[in-house]
Amino acid sequence: MNEQASDQASDAQKFPANGMEMYDRNVDAIAAFIESGCTADEGALGIELEHIIVREDGSPVNYSGEDGIQSALEVLRADYPQATYDAEGDLLGVARPGEAVTIEPAAQVELSAGPFHELASAKACFEQFEKKLCDVLAQKHAKLAKAGYHPTARATSLELIPKQRYEYMNRYLGAVSPFGPCMMRGSASTQVSIDYTSADDCVRKYRVASALTPVLSLICDNSPIFEGAPRTHRMVRTEIWQHCDPERCGIVPGAVEGSFTLRNYARWVYDTPAILVPDGQGGWREDSRRFSEIYAERPMSRAEVEHALSMVFPDVRLKTYLEIRPADAMPVAYAVAYAALVKGIFYCEESLAHVERLFEGIAANDIEQAKNSLQERGYAGEIYGRSAAEFADEVIAAARAGLSDNEQGFLEPLEKLVAARTTLADRGKHDA
Repeated sequence: MNEQASDQASDAQKFPANGMEMYDRNVDAIAAFIESGCTADEGALGIELEHIIVREDGSPVNYSGEDGIQSALEVLRADYPQATYDAEGDLLGVARPGEAVTIEPAAQVELSAGPFHELASAKACFEQFEKKLCDVLAQKHAKLAKAGYHPTARATSLELIPKQRYEYMNRYLGAVSPFGPCMMRGSASTQVSIDYTSADDCVRKYRVASALTPVLSLICDNSPIFEGAPRTHRMVRTEIWQHCDPERCGIVPGAVEGSFTLRNYARWVYDTPAILVPDGQGGWREDSRRFSEIYAERPMSRAEVEHALSMVFPDVRLKTYLEIRPADAMPVAYAVAYAALVKGIFYCEESLAHVERLFEGIAANDIEQAKNSLQERGYAGEIYGRSAAEFADEVIAAARAGLSDNEQGFLEPLEKLVAARTTLADRGKHDA
């Protein structure tokens, strides 16, 4: 029996009668959901920036309590009037058109905003939000710690917010690895989302973004502290994601190979343990089976597909947009510079093609080797057999070439760090 026939026979044993037909149907539904994001109006960016909040003495700020994050959200409602509560009446987020303020598992405050066609608009939006947030926090003797990891506390000491799904995730991921709580409670990121015009365009951009994750992680490294002590190597959040849960994190198998398709991504998602699923009554129930087992006998609804896509955390994630995830949380000027870098590469054909040529012939293991090299040696490390410093220079140059004259200046904060072969973490600017 050949290998393909053996795989098919093995799959057939996993599922009930007509199980493979349902398997294929649900995989197709996941792929179709991703493809439904195709748009002719390419060029917009979505940006998510998470904020760690600390007291003036550096100690953590919890969700609960008179001066906690819930009370800060209540004040922000004056400007963000659309409120989200859980069944117990806990305030979990506020919003207004184009901007959503939510809280992460240990009360990190996130602003998700966009779509932005102009970087100036993005910068103004995030600066305005941070000013409002800082004004509110000052009244509570608190401030922003603009870093990718909590500057004083160990992750397990941080209080989880009262959100049921986070309780389930904390229990599951904590059993998989000690890095699970670090990811959920201690870390904060900057994420940039981009459009795609077709399934082929989506796959192409996905491959490029996946291959770029080591250098993006280095350029945007902003975690000088890990678990209350000075870090022992670079790119702390990269290590967390490498070991948090290998079944749902890191590089998707085959992602940088020429044969990769949206259906490959969909199948990877479908074969991932769920952790939790909707209970049909507006809440959640724990379920550690794979999605392919849970839905083996019925089609997934659109909401169930959307949930499944949200429960995987690869370096680059697909929903109805492409989400590039490796950057640490940074001060606004640097976060916008990161958005400029992404825009310059992915929305300019010449720049995208140039960057694409930098990693011809690599495999997923090469990406992991590059991450390890950069964690150990920084800009003195290697990416795909080349000097990390030279590779970063080419990425920055490609991004600058892809930006209009009036937007190239937004790239400068990161451009200067690369030129100096340093990072925000190296400079200890987590309170900048």
